[in-house]
Amino acid sequence: MPDLLVEHLNKEFPTRAEPLMVLQDVSLELSDGENLAVLGPSGCGKSTLLHILGALDRPTNGTVQLKGENPFLFSDDKLAEFRNRSIGFVFQDHHLLPQCNVLENVLAPTLALGGATSEHVSRAEELLEKVGLAERKTHFPAELSGGERQRAAVARALLLRPILLLADEPTGNLDRSNAQRVAELLLEMQRQEHTMLIVVTHSLDLADQLNRRLELNEGKLQTLN
Repeated sequence: MPDLLVEHLNKEFPTRAEPLMVLQDVSLELSDGENLAVLGPSGCGKSTLLHILGALDRPTNGTVQLKGENPFLFSDDKLAEFRNRSIGFVFQDHHLLPQCNVLENVLAPTLALGGATSEHVSRAEELLEKVGLAERKTHFPAELSGGERQRAAVARALLLRPILLLADEPTGNLDRSNAQRVAELLLEMQRQEHTMLIVVTHSLDLADQLNRRLELNEGKLQTLN
């Protein structure tokens, strides 16, 4: 059985007229160490799909199983715990806390666990070394470049060793040079951590670096050559 199994996923939103169908019969599979890119025009539902895969939103119907678990069968508290433990997020905007330094930002996922342990701190420092920010760990986000902030966000996403790493336009706010560095970093860290990676992007340059490319158009997911 694949580590990520998505079957017949649908998502619709109510409107004053008829419901708006955003995702239609979406199915996909992914296993440890694999990655894929999801392309498509603006407003096609790419972020909605990512939010459902990340258990931030619930599907209208269909199933998502991660390592054999369907998170949408959990209570809200257990769902939040599952999401924090099993899924890492990298967004277009880094979402770093401006009042916290880089190390504290990387450790932010431990707040839901009651705080950071010495093991968490060691893990955070190891990740910052890998993303090239070891000497910047006491700096605040305002003191970092855009590329550095996004690298810190990658480290934060990986802190708790997630099963699935989700990236929503991770290079969208970066210039070409920094975008390429962050793309290379994402793929290198995914290989090192042996996690699954799904990237939603408009960038063909980024998509071409992933193993598989899918296109979401009119709510339906199709394979690109």
